[in-house]
Amino acid sequence: MEEYDFYPPKPELAEPKAKGNLALTIFSIVLFVMTFLFIFTDEVRFIFHLLIVLLIHEMGHFALMKLFKYKNVRMLFIPLMGAFVQGSKEEYSQKQSLLVIGAGPFPGVIIGTVLILVSSNYEAAWMMDLGLLFLFLNILNLIPLDPLDGGQLFKLLVKKNQDLFILVFSFISSLVLIGAGWYIDSYVLMLFGFFMGFRVRSIQSQYQLRKELKEDEIEYKTTYKLLSNKDFSKIKAHIVARTPALRSYIDTVSTEESDPLIASQVNGVLLSPVENDASLFFRICLILIWLTSIVLPFVLLYVFNDNIRENYGWYLKLLSNQ
Repeated sequence: MEEYDFYPPKPELAEPKAKGNLALTIFSIVLFVMTFLFIFTDEVRFIFHLLIVLLIHEMGHFALMKLFKYKNVRMLFIPLMGAFVQGSKEEYSQKQSLLVIGAGPFPGVIIGTVLILVSSNYEAAWMMDLGLLFLFLNILNLIPLDPLDGGQLFKLLVKKNQDLFILVFSFISSLVLIGAGWYIDSYVLMLFGFFMGFRVRSIQSQYQLRKELKEDEIEYKTTYKLLSNKDFSKIKAHIVARTPALRSYIDTVSTEESDPLIASQVNGVLLSPVENDASLFFRICLILIWLTSIVLPFVLLYVFNDNIRENYGWYLKLLSNQ
């Protein structure tokens, strides 16, 4: 009889509104540019190049998400930090996810390489500047640290979706970013590392909650749509017990008002299924492309060492300080 215990039906999960995403993206770009202009008033050309590089990088992610039918895809720029593309699916494909992640940095490395090669023949300073920035930012993004694209590739390739692994990986990434920022005297990088530290705290809290759910044999590795009313009720009980503020809110408002928040909270706990459909050959090819993308800039710098150092040493120094 206990298999058929009656539980109240779970509330509908509100779909994020897609309207206004373009306006929000444009606003974030304007804010991004204005912030940089306010701080670096004499580096207009650099800021313009930075915007081009980030925009093309994020458009790669954006285009692949759209191709693979991600929902509510949007692009946002964060002043002094960078940019990101956000989207969601009920069920994820490992192969598609790898392609979405790689669509940002890999084309950026190719574009940077082409620009440097062409500029060396035509002595186009602006092209060399832009090419160096394409390489610098996209190679930096391929470093296997969370939340960089390299970190996302690493987590998908090793097929580790365990919460403890993600917690440890994020913590190490945070420490590395803070240490790197201190070493190169970059306050922006150190600040980003500290922000990552706050994210680690959130991941730790989620890890503890999922650990409790696992001990109580509650299914959380599923989508909200497939989540049973029984498991929804049990997950809700765990969340409310761990969040006194949420309990107080539920007690003071109607069910119609609290249901959307509860549904969102429960959905945030669920671990979306990932279909491991990337073949060994596909993963080997991706790793080779990844390694080539990281090594290639150093080969270019070696080949064009004298030209770059003589004419663009100031620019390399500027990049290292951003």
